[in-house]
This record gives sequence, C-alpha cells and structure tokens, in this order.
Amino acid sequence: MCGILGVVAKSQVNQLLYDGLLVLQHRGQDAAGIVTAEGATFHMHKGGGMVRDVFRTRNMRALLGACGIAHTRYPTAGSAWSAAESQPFYVNSPFGIVLGHNGNLTNTDQLKSELFRQDLRHVNTNSDSEVLLNVLAHELQEGAANYKLDPATIFAAVSGVHRRCRGAYAVVAMIAGYGLLAFRDPYGIRPLVFGKLETEHGTDYLVASESVALDALGYELVRDVAPGEAIFIDEDGHFYAQQCALNPTLNPCIFEYVYLARPDSVIDGISVYETRLRMGESLADKIRRGHADLEVDVVIPIPDSSRPAAMQLAKYLDLPYREGFIKNRYIGRTFIMPGQATRRRSVRQKLNAIGMEFKGKNVLLVDDSIVRGNTSREIVQMARESGAHKVFFASAAPPVRFPNVYGIDMPTREELIATGRTDDEIAREIGADRLIYQDLHALIEDVRSVNPKVTSFETSCFSGVYITGDVTKEYLDGVEAQRRDGARQAELAATQLDLNLEAVD
Repeated sequence: MCGILGVVAKSQVNQLLYDGLLVLQHRGQDAAGIVTAEGATFHMHKGGGMVRDVFRTRNMRALLGACGIAHTRYPTAGSAWSAAESQPFYVNSPFGIVLGHNGNLTNTDQLKSELFRQDLRHVNTNSDSEVLLNVLAHELQEGAANYKLDPATIFAAVSGVHRRCRGAYAVVAMIAGYGLLAFRDPYGIRPLVFGKLETEHGTDYLVASESVALDALGYELVRDVAPGEAIFIDEDGHFYAQQCALNPTLNPCIFEYVYLARPDSVIDGISVYETRLRMGESLADKIRRGHADLEVDVVIPIPDSSRPAAMQLAKYLDLPYREGFIKNRYIGRTFIMPGQATRRRSVRQKLNAIGMEFKGKNVLLVDDSIVRGNTSREIVQMARESGAHKVFFASAAPPVRFPNVYGIDMPTREELIATGRTDDEIAREIGADRLIYQDLHALIEDVRSVNPKVTSFETSCFSGVYITGDVTKEYLDGVEAQRRDGARQAELAATQLDLNLEAVD
C-alpha cells in the first residue's frame, strides 16, 4: 500500500503536502516524495525513509508552486526499496508528467513489452508505477492534437489507461502547464477521495488516499472518486470530472478496514472505526456460540489497530478490558533482517507486557489479523512469561491463506501460517491454548452494514478470489518467486551490514 496526495491551491502548497504525508505515514515508511509545479516547471525532492527524515528545511524551500503531488511508499510485489523506485515518477515526453500510484498492476510484463515494441517508450525501473506513467503519457500523446490538451483529451487518455492496465491503481498526476489529474481503477480497489476548501482567493482542492488527510488539513470531504472516474483540476482551479471506464464496479479492498486505513478515516462512505467495532461484536458472537467453554478473565488488545474490536468484544461478552501491552512509539524503521532471534528482538523492542494484567489469569488476546504468525507467537510467549495461566487468541480477520496482488506486500503462500493448516494446528504453531478466527461472511457483513450501498469487496487474501479475473496460478508463482528473490537479497544485504559493523567494532 502507499499514500498519495494531490493539491491545487491559491498559495504555496509545499507545507500542505508535507503535513498531509505525515498524516498518511501509516500507508508507507520506505520512501517519500513531493513534486510541486511552478508554471511549467517541476520541483522534486524524494528519498528513502520516513517523511520526517526525507525532507529538510532546504528541501522544502525549493518546492515552490501552488500545485503539487506527494507520495509515501510501501513496497509491493516483494520489491526491496531502491532510490530509483521512490515516487513520484517523471517523464518529459510528450508532456512533462509526474505521477504517484497506490496499488499494483497485474499485467506489468505485457505492458512493458507493448511500451517497448509498439509505443517506443523506455522504462528504467522494475516499478509498475513507472509503467503506468508511460502508458498514460502514450495515451496523452495519441490523443493530443498539435500537442495541445483539454479536459476531453485528458479523459480520453485515462479511458485508454483503463483499457490497457489491469489490477489496482489509485493515481495522482500533474501535467506541466495544465494541472492535476487523479483517477481510480474500474474496480475501485484502492481508496481515493477529494475535498475542497473555500478561501478568500477561491476554492482549493485536495485529493488523498484517505479522508483523514482532508480532516487534518482543514478540507471538507466532497466524496470518493468513483471506480473508473477521473477528475482534472486545471491551474486556475476549474474542476472537471468524468467516468472513463466501461461497466465500472465498486469492490473496495476489505483489508483497508481490517488493518491498513486509519480508524478515523471514511472510505467509500464506510467509517473504518465503526467497522472495527462491528468486527468485535461478530467475533464476540462467534465466541458465545462456538466457544462458550472458554473461561476468560480479561480481554487484551495487541496495539494499535485491534483496540476497537477488542473493546467491543469485551463489552458484548461482559468481560474486563485491559491494556496489557505498551507500544514504544519512538522506534525507527524495522528493517527486514535474517534470523529468528533478530525478528524476536524487534517485536520486544516495540511491545512490552504489563505483568500485573497477565499474572495468574486466563487472557484473551485480540489482534486485527494473523499473517506469518511470527509476531503472534512472540506475543503469546510474552504473555506466558508475564505469568498468564492460559492464553487464548482471537483474530478480527479470517485466516490469511492467499497472497494479495493489488498493492499489499504479503508473504508467499508457504510463509502464510494459515496455508494448509487447521485452526487447531495454527494455535499450536503460535503457542495459544485456543484460536478463534473471524468468519469471512461475518467480516463482509460487518463492513457492508455500515454502508449497504457497497455490496462487493475485494477479499482475495482470505478467499483466493481475485476480482479482476486475470490472476492465474502462473502469475502468482511468478510474484512469489520475485518475493523470494527480494527476501534473499535483503538477507544478503543485512548479513553484509552485520559483517561491516563487526569489522568497525
């Protein structure tokens, strides 16, 4: 997943974009970038790391202009971070275009071949986002008469992108000398909203991955960008919108509500916080119906995203709710490192148990989901070391059995703890006395009930059903091979770093 922002204002936007990225930091910590437009001139700064680490005062002073886009990156498809793949991306032919993308294309290899052989365009990195940018640039070139653009030509180019690109994509882009373009894939998998702010000089517009960015920056939420829709705001602040896809359907990624999005966001008319409360209610109902024999003394959440579900579960089961783990909020980025001991140490650096909440008690730990199981196993062990008599574990999400190919960097199938295992076997793997998973139909209803107008969701990591219809076994095998290669490269890099540090010592 990634966080994207785009703004057209009546004054300088550099501070606005920086503040917006801070609010969307949870959507990616690998890299960040901002591009502003001053007339037909772009000013860019991007790099690896957290937003606060990438930008210094001197960088911000150079980002001049009243129009801009910004991006915070989390790697997809198992790719390791490199400076070349930080966003936004830029091309200068036939127009100067910069683009930031949240999602993942599923036909990248096909598009690369078409770009090289048919469109005569060159792609410099392995990023699907650069491929998407070049497809957009080509479609603009094909439609522009005398290299002049208008909203109709721009929307026709987006229609061309929809015809050629498969997968998930929410996009913000700037075209030099013209304005800001934003669009969403025809399935509406990844979120995108826009808002406005009335000023004494006119109307400012802001596009963002989540509504929380609008709230924090003082903008009024207008609505979500519809699946397949494109919006264009020219440099003078004129707003245009058009549906650019044939037969679009709304299928938001359900994992946004489980874990990815901030709880104070509203996505496609659905409050993330309210869905997590309802997840707790339905999980409590499942425990009441199928696990009535559990003797639970206290309900404890795994910080932070599981808190609403855990609170509501405790309320519905009439059980005490306690904070049993304290999270260290000042830890920097946790790099991928080899070895179980290193992974274990990273968990214990982030979380510390409050012994009095565990000693001699039967505790029910509640987490938003279980993916690899390494963190869950370590947390169960911490609870036992703190004196828990029995440790039960509840997941607000169903078992994650399949990789996500739409913009979430999930492990390979063999790394997913739920693949090929029963609930009892998974419980033994993580060391719990009992494991309770949310049911998929209950999770869907929890989210759908907040906005009954949304009737379909992208649930592939739970169900194995890929909404775009083009994800084959061969494709999944290729993605997983790429992930394994990326993990090996990261392990070799970490090993070399350790050797270098030892040499220094």
